Amino acid sequence: MGRELTDQELHNLAMNIVGHELEANGFEFMAINSKLKKNPQYVCLKEKKLHFIVVRNVEFPIDPKDYDRELMDKVKEHAEKFEARTYYAGVGLSNAADRTEPLYLNEEYVVDYQGLIEI
Repeated sequence: MGRELTDQELHNLAMNIVGHELEANGFEFMAINSKLKKNPQYVCLKEKKLHFIVVRNVEFPIDPKDYDRELMDKVKEHAEKFEARTYYAGVGLSNAADRTEPLYLNEEYVVDYQGLIEI
């Protein structure tokens, strides 16, 4: 068994999943912040409009669509100063062999990501 992924590694994995989707959907990256607790993770441009996107790794069995309203209200307030739209992207990551186990380096995992949620 490999070593357990750190919080930062889980966060980076979630960001990669969301980043690939954003890229595939024509978002242009203006700023990327992968530090834990620094929001938003992505500032993107699409159709001449700014988008602030908060990415979170969500541990099983928590629903990846549930988000911290207080945090997201704060991000939205900040985004509005830039006339930006605000989104939450929750990425559920779990061990493929046993969802109650942590994720380990180089082992399979399950992704539960249902897209951007506009705030």
